[in-house]
Amino acid sequence: MRPTAGVTFGGRYELSSRIAVGGMGEVWKATDSVIGRTVAIKILKDEYMGDPGFLERFRAEARHAALVNHEGIANVFDYGEEQGSAYIVMELVPGEPLSTIIDRENILPPDRVLGIVAQTATALQAAHDAGLVHRDIKPGNLLITPEGRVKITDFGIARIADQVPLTATGQVMGTVQYLAPEQASGHTATPSTDIYSLGVVAYECLAGRRPFTGESQVAIAMAQINDTPPDLPDTIPEPVRFLVYACLAKDANDRPATAAKLAQAAAALHRGDVRTAGAYVPQVLGAVVPDAATTMLPQTTLSDAATTAIPRTTVIAGQDDAHLADLGDEVEPGKKKRSPWTWPLITLIAILVIVGAGTVFAMMNGNNDEPKPTPTTSESKPPTTTKPPAETGAEVSAADLVGKNIDEATGILTGMGFTDVRRAEGNPAADDQVGLVTAVTPTGKKVAFDQPITLTYNIAFGQPAAPAAASGPTEVASGQPFAMNLAPSTCPAGLTFQGYEVSVTGDGSLASVSGSTANINASTIAVGDPDGIITVTYTFTCTGSNVTRVSPASAAATITVKAPTVPVITP
Repeated sequence: MRPTAGVTFGGRYELSSRIAVGGMGEVWKATDSVIGRTVAIKILKDEYMGDPGFLERFRAEARHAALVNHEGIANVFDYGEEQGSAYIVMELVPGEPLSTIIDRENILPPDRVLGIVAQTATALQAAHDAGLVHRDIKPGNLLITPEGRVKITDFGIARIADQVPLTATGQVMGTVQYLAPEQASGHTATPSTDIYSLGVVAYECLAGRRPFTGESQVAIAMAQINDTPPDLPDTIPEPVRFLVYACLAKDANDRPATAAKLAQAAAALHRGDVRTAGAYVPQVLGAVVPDAATTMLPQTTLSDAATTAIPRTTVIAGQDDAHLADLGDEVEPGKKKRSPWTWPLITLIAILVIVGAGTVFAMMNGNNDEPKPTPTTSESKPPTTTKPPAETGAEVSAADLVGKNIDEATGILTGMGFTDVRRAEGNPAADDQVGLVTAVTPTGKKVAFDQPITLTYNIAFGQPAAPAAASGPTEVASGQPFAMNLAPSTCPAGLTFQGYEVSVTGDGSLASVSGSTANINASTIAVGDPDGIITVTYTFTCTGSNVTRVSPASAAATITVKAPTVPVITP
């Protein structure tokens, strides 16, 4: 079935406007006539329907995608096949693809990119926990809501797209630029594959360009396998660059261990906590550079102060002070900036070594009659680095979240580093209050990042169901008045019935509506004319709390108006 405005799929999804066209299908805005919900419906192109294997994978992926329930993933509501078409019914996400934002703004600020990475990685972890690998993370598949929330789309066909050969014309255009090396090499995709692709997305947002380009898809794929990405601009804080480079590692083992750890690291950098970010993704801290002041001195045979090792200090190579200031963390720059105590310590150690050596010489040669002390060996122990305790929680204040949109409030908590933000439906409210947070649990000065936080929010009043067809006579005489009985109405909880709206078409007219009775007059039909037809439909209205809900129209009741017969004259 060709998708056009006004066409209905599955007997309930009426298409209204086309949202996008892709290589494999079209996405339309539609209305679910059963429950009144606006949805997005993705309709597979006709040419793919003839491939049984492709169609079966499409069905399977739709089922799998529906298993992932996370606020960062666009929900899948339904799947169907009809008149040569297959379709997936999904959540309609308000907002725009990240690709559109990049086209418009070119370069995004690091804080904004970190927020996108943290949210996307958190949602990916939910998919990975369900055994799913997206395989096609790219800006076009990341929808950004007006509140800054990320919604991952295209779980339904991503795996299928990954199975199309690179050389197949027009099938993976644009996607190959986000392929992980193992994908480009034809190996099985893993959760780390999604992490690599997200790293490419982050690189593109920060640099305004993709890390790997080429004259053909094959050339780009080879670059993904073999080439090192160009350095990100020096204006980007170095821990942020290190995080992106870690995601782009050729070896999957060198990338962040899980999407959850990547999310935690990005969230920590977003709030300026480099140390905590390094606890989740050590590559954020860069290389360890030995320093003369921190190198352990060789020990002598005496167990003495002169043999005590000075703890090694971990520094970040190439760190820029200004960038660190942007992130609000106190990490030493990579340029070897020595402590003011460095040279005094070195001098002290040198003196102690000299004194210790002189003592040994005197004891060995000063008095041959005295027994020589038995030398002792002090076991050398590796230096230890004392790390400050990582931040494990943050303050959660109801005043900061109540009254905000649920998506915005969720984004705030996720950006702070909380990994388990849940939503709970509250009471129905006026349309302009729908989606606003009314309660936060728990709150406090120190809430653990892994503790579940529940946001309760207002929901919309329900939509009344379509009433049954009116009942009454099925046949009336020309010009006759008659009554039709309207079915009892049921309003959604919190709303009150207000009245009926009756529509009469054909050879009749509405006289009045009294309670649940519609009084109708049949039209007068001339003798010898054909019988007439009257059609009766109706709706009912519910109101309350500054909300008005009108039911869908009832099924039509049809009444035949019998024309007068020609009198028979008997001779």
